[in-house]
Amino acid sequence: MTTTKNKIGFQHVGSFLRPDVLKQARKDYFNNEITQQELTTIENESIKDLVQKEAAVGLDYATDGEFRRSYWHLDFFWGLDGVDHVHYGEGYQFAHEETRDDTAILSGKVKFNPNHPFIKDFEFLKSVTDELDLQPKQTIPAPSQLYIELIRGVNADKVKNYYPNLEDLYLDIEKAYHDAILAFYDKGARVIQLDDCSWGLFLDEKFLNTPDGKAYADSGIQDILLNLNNKAIENLPDDLTINTHVCRGNYHSDFAFSGGYGPVADTLFAKENVDSYFLEYDSSRAGNFEPLAKVSGDKNVVLGLLTTKSGELEDRQTIIDRIKEASNYLPLDRLWLSTQCGFASTEEGNVLTEQQEWDKLKLVKSIQDEVWN
Repeated sequence: MTTTKNKIGFQHVGSFLRPDVLKQARKDYFNNEITQQELTTIENESIKDLVQKEAAVGLDYATDGEFRRSYWHLDFFWGLDGVDHVHYGEGYQFAHEETRDDTAILSGKVKFNPNHPFIKDFEFLKSVTDELDLQPKQTIPAPSQLYIELIRGVNADKVKNYYPNLEDLYLDIEKAYHDAILAFYDKGARVIQLDDCSWGLFLDEKFLNTPDGKAYADSGIQDILLNLNNKAIENLPDDLTINTHVCRGNYHSDFAFSGGYGPVADTLFAKENVDSYFLEYDSSRAGNFEPLAKVSGDKNVVLGLLTTKSGELEDRQTIIDRIKEASNYLPLDRLWLSTQCGFASTEEGNVLTEQQEWDKLKLVKSIQDEVWN
């Protein structure tokens, strides 16, 4: 059994397609047709069923599928003190469609709230995984992602109101995240994943060739993002694993950015102090494996070679060959395999069926067993 398998086990990036009963319950709740308690009961039952399916497919770590969230990132932000839920007026423009227009803006100083709903949500997940002898995995958006949202366009006007000195904002984001991570740890979390699309802006040549893109790339913001993430995860318990997942957008099977990891490798791969990187590598948009040579120390890379944007199963030998190719840049015992992203980064979900998502995970597991056992 390889070192990588011992360290990582079989885990999914995070989100799963919402079952129809849960989708209907959320609609009914927002239409004031059921109570919060009735919605929570349906969420609980849906999560119990999901975790049982995760166990059945062989996962060592289980998530709650992000079933209580609308978005992979915004719901966490809204639970912090000093952050409000508003409508931006327009969504993010992906390659083929526009997202909903929810966003997060400042309404005060950023601070972790001990009553953040994600803490209670994790407690419930752990109660379910304990019964099935699984480990719970908590996913949250990275500190860098919060910063990117807060300075997005007109949102930045609010930042100026509360933080005339940006250094104070950095410190508050770092502390809020550090406190949140310790709160999860105190409830039994031992694997926390920081989901991070903020680096995608540096990868897309089309964007970088625009005046705004050139200014952004030359702004020194990579160092800001790196420091936010690293300071947030400083001085944590030794038995807590912090991973990160980096992709180029995942909304209703659409993507936001294209481009290889080269422009961020010297910062993200060489200097971010995480244990493992879950990386999108399911299409030519992700570039080649050469940037993996910049992954420093003994950090691992989980190759996201199977797409969640389509239900079509990948060719098994093609995946195995790509793993072998990646091992030219990072040793095989520091590589692992997953899907490139979750199946439903937002509640809309990607365009595939529930059966297809489980078939994807079965293929991941069987290739892991063949390549690394």
